[in-house]
Parts: sequence; C-alpha cells; structure tokens
Amino acid sequence: MPFGLTMTAPRRVFAAFAIYSFALGNIFPRLGQVQEAMGVETGALGLGLIGAPVGTLIALTLAPPYLERIGFRRALMSAIPLLAMWYAIAVHAPSPLELFVLLLPAGLTIGCIEIMLNLEADRVEHQAGYRIMNRSHGFWSAGFFCAGLFGAGMAGIGLSPQVHLALIVPVSAVLIVLFLRDFQPAPARPTTAADHAPKFAAPTGPIMVLVAFTLSAMLLEGASIDWSAIYMRDAFAVTPFTAGITVAVFAFCHATARFFADGMVDKTSPTLVAQVQLWILLAGCLLVTFAPSAVVAMFGFALMGVGSATMFPLAMSAAAQRTDRPAAVNVAALAQFSFMIFLLAPPLLGFVAEHFGIRTSFGIGIPLIIVSLLTAGSLRTGGELRRRAA
Repeated sequence: MPFGLTMTAPRRVFAAFAIYSFALGNIFPRLGQVQEAMGVETGALGLGLIGAPVGTLIALTLAPPYLERIGFRRALMSAIPLLAMWYAIAVHAPSPLELFVLLLPAGLTIGCIEIMLNLEADRVEHQAGYRIMNRSHGFWSAGFFCAGLFGAGMAGIGLSPQVHLALIVPVSAVLIVLFLRDFQPAPARPTTAADHAPKFAAPTGPIMVLVAFTLSAMLLEGASIDWSAIYMRDAFAVTPFTAGITVAVFAFCHATARFFADGMVDKTSPTLVAQVQLWILLAGCLLVTFAPSAVVAMFGFALMGVGSATMFPLAMSAAAQRTDRPAAVNVAALAQFSFMIFLLAPPLLGFVAEHFGIRTSFGIGIPLIIVSLLTAGSLRTGGELRRRAA
C-alpha cells in the first residue's frame, strides 16, 4: 500500500512544505561554485539572483485566480518538480543576465506554490480545529535543512552543481508520488466578499510598524539562505562541503525554533518570545559580522536561525487580529511588504559585499534588529491582548 494512502490532511500539508523547500533549497549550498563558474563578483551574482524574487512577486499578485481555475491538486503536483527543473536549468547560465532570465520562471513557480501551500495550510487548520501553520513552516525549514545537507554532500564528493541540481528533478517527482499522490485540496473557509484581500493592500500606520518589526528577521533569514555559503568561503576559505553545512545548520536551528514556537507563545506572550528571539538574533548577527574563525561564524548562523524563526508568523497573527480592517486585508498588506524585503533585499546585499566586504552585508542587520526590538510592542495588538482578555 503506498505510504501516501495512510497520511492525514495535516501530514500531507507538512510533507508538501518539506518537499517544496527541498526542491527549492539545493541551489543555495552551491551558489559559490556557480559564481566561480561565471567568474563574476558577488554584486553581479546578486543581480542575477533577483530574477527569482521578481518572478515570485509577479505570481503572488496575479496567479491566485488562475490557480483556482486550474485546481490546486493539478497545479501543485506539477509545480514542485517544475521548480526543481527551472533551477537545474538556471545553474547552466554563463552570466548574471542569463541567470536572471532563467530564474524568472523559477520565481513564478515559487509564488504559485507559496499561494497554494499557505492557503491549503490555512484551510486544513480551519477544518482540523487546531493550529498547523507554524509547524507547516517548521517542515519547510526541515526540508531546507535536508537540502543543505544533501547539497553539502554533493559538493563533498565533487559532483558539479549542474549534475546535482538535475538529480533533484526526479527525486522531487518521486517524493511527490510517495507522499502526495492522494492529495485533495481542503474546502475553502466560509467567507464573504469583504474578506477577500485586494491584489495590492495599502498598509496602515500600525501595519507599517509590524513591517518594521519583521524587517531584521526577514533580511537576515534571506541573507543567511543566499549568502552563508559564500560568506564562509570568502571569509575563511572553507571547503564547499563546510560551506554547504553552514546552510544546513542555519536551516536546522530555524526549523527547531519554529517547531517549539507555539508552546512558548502559549506559556508566555508573543512580545516576550519576540524580544528573547531578537536578542538571540542580535548575538548571532554580531558573531557572524566579527567572527574570528569558521566555528564561531557557524555558531552565529545557528543563533540567527533560532532568532529569525518566528518573527514573521507572530507579526502575521498580530495583523490578522487587528479590528480596524478585515483580517485578509491587513494580512495581505503585511505579507506583501515583508515578503518583498525577504525576496529583494538579500540579492541586493551582494553589492554591499562586493564593495564593503561580505561581513558588512550581515552587519547591516545590527541596527535593523534594534528597530525590531523597539517595535516589538506592536505584537500586543494581536495575540497578547487577546490572551490577557481571556
């Protein structure tokens, strides 16, 4: 009997998040070798990497009605192997311009998958009657951790990024068959027309404060994914295997923190959890910026994985629980601005690394963490006030 037949709806959502991030994450441990093959500086590589964020933002804005028309099952089953295929093609790019063009369809696919999986997680959560969103994103981080380990292993045995990424296409297809073959989308939540978010939701003042709160975590999470392997290579001349392991270490700590986040919030408060994690994020950022050795830097990335894990989910909960506008509008406004930072800022940090050094590109996060600490009280508009009232 195929394993997929015995899985519950929440477990299929968890599996989908993990498979998606595995298909997505294998390129990042190999970016240093992709850069070397092109013979370009980090700024030029960052310019090429912007192709995926541009495609993602286009899909997030325009894709929802088309995905509903196609059907989530059909779209999701094909989108994840397609994502692996686009990345396998992109690593053949001879220059940043070609990389940008080849990553555009990868970004479009990412945006479609993000829409489908987050909507499906929300619908299954509503149907099941208990929270699964944080754990779903925890499985995303776990899949990314596996991608980091696998990528480091492929680099360690000397397999080229092109062959490595080509292998991910059939691997992701097999995982889809094993875990998602019986996937059926959950029914949509009961809603009204007023609950639907517009394509672009203008942020209010309180939402912009939440955007400021998420800024440091979104920037440093994206920077760690994009640049940690290259940082380790440039700062300490480590092997491709060690550089890839650094990506995995960050993802493992990120996933672990997300798995335990809900329990910590329930026992304390969103604001307290956020403040503790921001101090951890600050410690990690300082270590990475000023690390005297590769071991210290890797520990810094581990701390940044823990510290950046739950800022965005906590802010999303606070936005959803505001009463000034429909929840969908506030959530969309926060997501559009924060996700734009997450997607666009890390590739642009390549220019900072090229002109001021790779350490400086992480050091930029230090003042942003201070801003997040000063705005952490904005979470009280959501879960914390609701909890106190109860």
